Amino acid sequence: MPIARHYRTLLVALALASLTTACGGSDDNGRFDAQSATPSPTCQQHQSRQPGTQYTGKEKSDPTSVLEMMRYYTANGIKPYCDGKPATATDQQWTQLYLALGGDPTHIPRLS
Repeated sequence: MPIARHYRTLLVALALASLTTACGGSDDNGRFDAQSATPSPTCQQHQSRQPGTQYTGKEKSDPTSVLEMMRYYTANGIKPYCDGKPATATDQQWTQLYLALGGDPTHIPRLS
């Protein structure tokens, strides 16, 4: 019975996290720009904001936001930046976070 309660608690937490994300989240200042208007971009835009607590807050992180960021870099992280310039310090913070969360280093450019 305790296992069932654990899964119920997990499901409620995920549902609340999804609602929080759908309503704009609590930390939009550090939201990842996944360029969702273009599902398969040919290049990346630079990130304008550092990772917020919805990505770096450990237990307080938003699973939906984290998974969206991880999916984006897995699919698009090796693509060049649209302006032809290298990654900015902010871009590098995002790719370092991707790696810290277990992302595959072959899906992002080498960090200098």
